[in-house]
Amino acid sequence: MITITPVRRALVPIDSAAAARISAPNYDEFQSDREIWELLQAHPMSVLRVTMAHCHADSPEAIGVRDSPEALAKAGTHMEELEASDLTEEVADVLWVYEIEAPNRPDVRQIGLGGMARTDEIRTEATPTGTIIRNEGVREPKARGRADLIQATHAIIGMVNNGVDDASGDFQRYLEAHADGTSPDFDVRDQHGNRHRVWIVSDGQTIQRLQELLAAEPHAYVADGNHRSAAAAMLGYEHFLSVFFPARTMGIRPYNRLVHTPALPTDQLTAAIGEKFGLDTPPDAEFYQPTETHDIGLYTPERGWLRLRPLPGTFDPDDAAEAIDYGIVQKNLFAHVFGVADATDERLTFVGSNKDAAWLQGEVDEGRAGYAVTLPAVTMEEFIEVCRQNRQMPPKSTWFEPKVRSGLVMALLDGEGR
Repeated sequence: MITITPVRRALVPIDSAAAARISAPNYDEFQSDREIWELLQAHPMSVLRVTMAHCHADSPEAIGVRDSPEALAKAGTHMEELEASDLTEEVADVLWVYEIEAPNRPDVRQIGLGGMARTDEIRTEATPTGTIIRNEGVREPKARGRADLIQATHAIIGMVNNGVDDASGDFQRYLEAHADGTSPDFDVRDQHGNRHRVWIVSDGQTIQRLQELLAAEPHAYVADGNHRSAAAAMLGYEHFLSVFFPARTMGIRPYNRLVHTPALPTDQLTAAIGEKFGLDTPPDAEFYQPTETHDIGLYTPERGWLRLRPLPGTFDPDDAAEAIDYGIVQKNLFAHVFGVADATDERLTFVGSNKDAAWLQGEVDEGRAGYAVTLPAVTMEEFIEVCRQNRQMPPKSTWFEPKVRSGLVMALLDGEGR
């Protein structure tokens, strides 16, 4: 059973034009603070001035320290300004229907339901029967940073993105019927051309029916936002801001890696790789991004792009997490070949699908990384099986896209909701 509760006090844009000015990618979709600073130059009222307040600066050189007392104080001030702005309004006791249309997926209708989910339904060691299943470990400092932001702003801004089975299809059919029956409250396109539409739901009868449909779902699988949900739980809040989509409508793209280790002699590198992988030249050797499970790309300064395929016996096919290519490369490439055993080691950089293989190759060619690794996208079936086995995905192994947009619906707290 999944419980969803209306947001008691929600801050929303007044219309589509305001939504375009306020909404933004989530803070964790960027490779650097410089990228955030540049976006803020073009969109000064973006909600990033709250969620990443240290990047709201006069110049790149003046960018501050994330989660510092100065940054948190600035975030609180900016949130007050956003609440007082003529771009926003407060609405009470609402859910919302949220649809994302992606131009590269014209045949897929991704539509979901937003509201407040319960922190006590998250599956943890303390709540092993929880119905909201995380697939990735939570790093306490990262969750603490988001918790500090909640306290500084008295608001929860970032939604947690979840998938549900919706085996009957009833959940999606009802959401589609609701959306088709009325105009959205706001409609905005993101930087990738994806269209985000939101219908605010305040009618009691409709809210009850939506709650019943979601309550029929046995589980939800956290796609994006493990640390955002952990932050709310860390503070003792009963609820966290969430949206739930039928899992089959959600897209997963690759999450690649850069390795920052000194280059190994070619013979030594080839021999070490050959102990765990078959090795050949990919069919398309230019900017190689694999699409088939167990095809892995490796870019080296000396040999260019290579294709690696794990040898039998190098992973357990019955362990859903270990059998994912992201687990295979961590154990058999990063640890075995490059000596980077810990996935949180700073010598690994996780690169989402907003950067392509050409960008990765450029980082190596320009000397900012030793090697680039490209991986096929995790399938939705693999993702759900890891959740069902109650295992954890390797860090940063799913780049869900299109992503939910920050700042479309925000929950105001002011001491409420604990």
